Amino acid sequence: MKENIHPKYVDSEIRCACGNVIKTRSTKPVIIVGICNACHPFYTGQQKFVDTAGRVDKFQQRMAKTQAAQAAQAANKKKKR
Repeated sequence: MKENIHPKYVDSEIRCACGNVIKTRSTKPVIIVGICNACHPFYTGQQKFVDTAGRVDKFQQRMAKTQAAQAAQAANKKKKR
């Protein structure tokens, strides 16, 4: 391994916006993050589930409306000829 080319590996703190502090080692003495495992909704159990069935139903309704409009337009083109 070459001498004097690697960064210094020091004790560091990871500070979250919620106030949580995690001690670790890194090349930076202080790392500031916006979210951590103490305040992230997935880890705290306050995760919101998206109603995917509602989204699928809305998409299918829009698709059926679009197909009906396309069929009506095709029928109008045939009548004009």
